[in-house]
Amino acid sequence: MLTTADGEAAFVDRNYEKAREIWEPLADGGDAEAEAWLGSLYANGLGTEKDAARAFALYLRSAEKGNPLAANNVAVMYAKGDGVAADPREAASWFRRAAEQGDALGQFTSQARLGYCYAKGLGTAADPVEAFVWFSAAAQHGVGLAMAELEELVRTMSEDQRTEARRRLAQRIGSQAAVRLSA
Repeated sequence: MLTTADGEAAFVDRNYEKAREIWEPLADGGDAEAEAWLGSLYANGLGTEKDAARAFALYLRSAEKGNPLAANNVAVMYAKGDGVAADPREAASWFRRAAEQGDALGQFTSQARLGYCYAKGLGTAADPVEAFVWFSAAAQHGVGLAMAELEELVRTMSEDQRTEARRRLAQRIGSQAAVRLSA
């Protein structure tokens, strides 16, 4: 029986058709990792015709099962209107889910994108304090966009907003540390 890892090996070897052949039955069986990988093939036209709507559907199935990278891709597709009607609220909601799930590869960019949504009022009410929290979380992991946006944001915040933002950030970091310690 072939596994998702076998598909990943084919993908790394740039044998996208083989990867697709491995992942399709796994995805049809509900494997969230295979769904996400297969979504990436359809999103990029690798080993198959590019099909943004199919990619979105696969990412969504995977994201609904808790895959944070797929959740980030769902958010991006909602933000861009790629394979699905553009919906800034859904984009912000999915960025939040991805940002909170804790996967290093997708989490940090999702945190920066969620910060941007709060900073600009995209799909959510503009909230510089929440923007600060999410940009700071991403910046702590070296996301350059977050660092630049955070610097600009801080210039526009009142002292009360900066104080509240630092409080919320400390609270968030504390709750994340507690989760890590209990795991």
